[in-house]
Amino acid sequence: MVYAPVGAIGQVWRDDQRQVRLARVLKSCSEVPLDGKSARAAGVLCGQTGTTDVIDASVARVAANASAQEGVVLYTSDVEDVELLLSTLNAAAVKVVKV
Repeated sequence: MVYAPVGAIGQVWRDDQRQVRLARVLKSCSEVPLDGKSARAAGVLCGQTGTTDVIDASVARVAANASAQEGVVLYTSDVEDVELLLSTLNAAAVKVVKV
């Protein structure tokens, strides 16, 4: 299963006309919502780690939760922060790949 946290989608989406390939990929993904409870948990995680990107924290939480049931690869341009977030979540099984 490929998970796409909606906050991360918002970070990369810029123009409906230019995002055709991304839109095609997202059709085969499970979009994960960022509701109030999840946003607060991501904020707490940022506070615990001294990081500031709530979207990175929400992505790390999705990966950590999924890794309890399946192998997870997380693609990110912010490897250091994401690895710190995952470490705090005790999600060592998540493989982080720099893009």
